[in-house]
Amino acid sequence: MKDENKALLIKYAICFGVASAITFIVFWIKGFFTDTLSVNIQILSDGFFVSGILLTMFAGMLYVSGEGALIGISFVLRNIVLAFIPMGRKHHEFYAEYRERKLKAMKKSSDHCILMTGLFFLLIGVILTVIWYANFYNTK
Repeated sequence: MKDENKALLIKYAICFGVASAITFIVFWIKGFFTDTLSVNIQILSDGFFVSGILLTMFAGMLYVSGEGALIGISFVLRNIVLAFIPMGRKHHEFYAEYRERKLKAMKKSSDHCILMTGLFFLLIGVILTVIWYANFYNTK
């Protein structure tokens, strides 16, 4: 049990590090600390929002692919490649057999570290956006 917790903590640390790196790259590109307070809050909001959205969408793609939704695409691509290989049709299998074989080989993950980290950064981005709209929108 102790090793499982340590492994999960390492996964969360890696996810947090990747999200932080994306956030700091957005800060650097937008020129953080070079403008007024309102612009800096916008930059903070953008950085956290971008990293949160990217990690959340990546977690969604992992979920969709783990459920077998992309097996049909891989089946079609495999058959296209086999059509151009001599004697490739010799190894032909039907879609039902292919799907069953692929679903058996898939491993599903029970931890949601990418999703939780992405939602955390997304929440921070939304909070900073609300703060910016409440304090600095239409003030000149």
